[in-house]
Amino acid sequence: MKLFDVYPLFPIEPVKATGSWLWDSEGKKYLDLYGGHAVISIGHNHPHFVDALKNQLDKISFYSNSVKNSMQEKLAEKLGQLSGYNNHQLFLCNSGAEANENALKLASFVTGRKKIIAFKKAFHGRTSGAVAATDNPKIVAPFNAGHEIIFLPLNDTAAFDQAIDNTIAAVIIEGIQGVGGIQVPSTAFFKHIAQKTKQAGALLILDEVQSGYGRSGKFFAHQRAGIEADLVTLAKGMGNGFPIGGVLIHPDIKPWSGMLGTTFGGNYLACAAGLAVLEVIEKENLMTNAATIGNYWMEQLNSYPSILEVRGQGLMIGFDLPESLAALRKDLLFKHHIFTGEAKPNTVRLLPSLAITKTEADLLLEALATELKQAVVL
Repeated sequence: MKLFDVYPLFPIEPVKATGSWLWDSEGKKYLDLYGGHAVISIGHNHPHFVDALKNQLDKISFYSNSVKNSMQEKLAEKLGQLSGYNNHQLFLCNSGAEANENALKLASFVTGRKKIIAFKKAFHGRTSGAVAATDNPKIVAPFNAGHEIIFLPLNDTAAFDQAIDNTIAAVIIEGIQGVGGIQVPSTAFFKHIAQKTKQAGALLILDEVQSGYGRSGKFFAHQRAGIEADLVTLAKGMGNGFPIGGVLIHPDIKPWSGMLGTTFGGNYLACAAGLAVLEVIEKENLMTNAATIGNYWMEQLNSYPSILEVRGQGLMIGFDLPESLAALRKDLLFKHHIFTGEAKPNTVRLLPSLAITKTEADLLLEALATELKQAVVL
């Protein structure tokens, strides 16, 4: 049997990793500044993370949600403590797609409505509802059981005001939009949609699948605007490579038996991974480090004349290049052994471990200086 070939692959096979570094099957060493789409939050093979998984494997790895699992309670308590969402409830699942599907389902249950407002490149997902996401903000995309998603331009207050009314179940927006090349909603826009969504009797869903878990320098990127969401969706960096996702749910939303369901969500190993990630973020002050290194990178990147624009917060950064430099990402990988991400046209994305050091951050700047033919000042 062959693999279903849907991913363009580099001819590199990582076989070992630690911290911000990877080694391939030929023994070459690479600096990882992408972390598998922001998945590696605390560094590859962090000792505390590895020990937590090994210790849990010695006890029990999986059983269904038909029995009590105190690991879920421990994870929920720690997550509430660090995120500032102590009063919300936690539903555990497996991925960002599943988290957003469940958030949309909850919004429909609570409001009895079936229309969703989202924004261009609006949210994460590969399931039937999330796949409706499109680049065209004019399209109204149907999904499950008569629901529809109305897509609007980001930071367009007038378009939002025209669309929001008492037929809308939910408004879903990313804390920082990632797929389109890093776009940051303005504080004023966040505050405006939070107010208008509440007035319309709809729920505000914050997709923090990629931008959450300390990546922005805050636990959630939307917290910079001083707003609170009814539902917050999580995944990616939540498990540092172990599949786990979740939904934070407002305390006014009351659960009933069978309301939501998942087979693997909240299993013992996933909870051990999630708890270990939170413990490392707290103990090693990784949110502060994300803000510090992120600010340093953005300041330095803005000094390169060849870079057209730099966007982001913390360690979720994108920078645009002219067409003539479209090969930069491949040059960084094959000439300098540095993994980054991309978004077309010509945007390089940086999503490293939150534990990256300044010395490691400087290696990117030195490589950019070589490729952009510019002296670097560190």
